[in-house]
Amino acid sequence: MTAMWTLTRYIFSDIIRNKVIVLYAGFQLLAALLLFNLEENPDKALLSLLNIELIVIPLISMIFSTIHYYNSYEFIEMLLAQPLGRRQVFLSEFFACALSLVLAFILGLGIPVLLHFQDMLAFNFLLTGTLLTFACTAIAFCAAVLARDKARGIGIVLLLWFYFALVYDGIVLMILFTFSDYPLERLTLLLTALNPIDLTRVSMMLRMDVSALMGYTGALFKEFFGSFRGMLYTGGILFLWTLLPLILSLRIFRNKDL
Repeated sequence: MTAMWTLTRYIFSDIIRNKVIVLYAGFQLLAALLLFNLEENPDKALLSLLNIELIVIPLISMIFSTIHYYNSYEFIEMLLAQPLGRRQVFLSEFFACALSLVLAFILGLGIPVLLHFQDMLAFNFLLTGTLLTFACTAIAFCAAVLARDKARGIGIVLLLWFYFALVYDGIVLMILFTFSDYPLERLTLLLTALNPIDLTRVSMMLRMDVSALMGYTGALFKEFFGSFRGMLYTGGILFLWTLLPLILSLRIFRNKDL
């Protein structure tokens, strides 16, 4: 365990100097400062930042994590030639990559939000953003382990991001519209849990009391997601979105012929 965290710190210190991470944090910080300064109502500015969180965080996290894994392939092979287990090496790469992206998120969006909101809304924003980053990083590592070719791995994560960010909402709306005459409370809750981006959106918007903008889903789950129980549910599902792809990718990596 000590060797794993030592390796994690080494990889983390290398990643945070990456220009992509610096630009990622800088872009988010610039967007946050502009929105809070230009918008008189901080709630509206936070709603705009939420849109950035739901688009930029999954996209950058998935692409950067995938590219980092492939670029570190020779380094991983060198580490495995040392008295280090595959589990230690893989988890070190994952945690270093995820933590660097989380740090960029906190410095970019988290600090400006905390300066304008000192309540559970800011905490929920930071929590869901952090968990979403971990989930997207785990999904990216899983795709990278499955596909040996770099171009194919990047293509897979781009398709997954496109599906989660754009296509999935259309499918859910079509299902809700088609079966609108039936009770769909549990089905809608299940469909929301099957998409980490959609789950984050629902949780945050309901806590911001703008559920009217979300139509049927917002009105249906305002009482649930707006409560502490709803926050625990959101955190638990996002944790599973991290844990399950990570376990799958780790199992494949341990049995993979490098």
